[in-house]
Amino acid sequence: MRWSALPPLNTLLPFEATVRHASMTAAARELHVTHGAVSRQIQNLERSLGTSLFERRTRALHPTPQARQLAAVVRDALDQIDAAARQIAPRAPAGPLTLSCEPTLLMRWLIPRLPDLAAKVPDVTVHLSAGGGPVFFERDDIDLAIRRDDFPFPEDASRTRLFAERIGPVCRPDLAARLTDAAGVSQVTLLHTGTRPQAWDDWRRITGLRAEPASQQTLEHFYLTLQAAAAGVGVAIAPYAVARDDLERGQLVAPFGFVPDGTSYHLLGRPSREQDGRVRRLTAWLRARTSRLDDDSERV
Repeated sequence: MRWSALPPLNTLLPFEATVRHASMTAAARELHVTHGAVSRQIQNLERSLGTSLFERRTRALHPTPQARQLAAVVRDALDQIDAAARQIAPRAPAGPLTLSCEPTLLMRWLIPRLPDLAAKVPDVTVHLSAGGGPVFFERDDIDLAIRRDDFPFPEDASRTRLFAERIGPVCRPDLAARLTDAAGVSQVTLLHTGTRPQAWDDWRRITGLRAEPASQQTLEHFYLTLQAAAAGVGVAIAPYAVARDDLERGQLVAPFGFVPDGTSYHLLGRPSREQDGRVRRLTAWLRARTSRLDDDSERV
């Protein structure tokens, strides 16, 4: 046998925990065993080594210097074994995946599709967080983020393209009758979004339509401008993804269709989650559902 001085291996976990806590009771609690079981293993280890490892005083347990030295070596060995085991068979992290998503896309596209996610990928639980702009996985404790590529992404993040951004004017059906051409815009109120104030200018630049509106109004988020458009306040410029469900229900129409603005949405992932099977399954579901956004918007 190569390890002639090796003590019984089943004594090392209780021993290390007892040294670390300076308490057999605390060690037993951590290992989910009885105080007596820990005490017996410590006695077996001391018999194997032929020396006492603790000074037993009234209501106190003090590891000897030799015990502290051995415990440090045991701890290092356990850390190495744990690291090797993780490389061989990575464990699925416990708890839900935290997915950050831009607020309007979260409210108007992702949340209505959560029942489908639960049905198609029942073993993946997602905690949703509304957020936009730069992604900080560690600081904000998120695993995944859906973002538009109008700013630099983290270099070490995994990236999966989901769909192209397409924008267009939307309004209530009765208002659309006045928008037979671009000149009709001069008769209505244009609704702007504070989080993307250049959206109408982008649409004009892409389409070449230059008609001036009768009046203009700015609301903070796309979901507010869409609500105002559905109420007949005016015409909103909107991404297809967030207007899609209202278009299908007939609450809104898109009199000029939608055009790509040159940006796309991506799913960004924390590097440490690349081997997580839940991430792969969630990514596959998102790709399947968002692929329809590219197909549908081209037909509107």
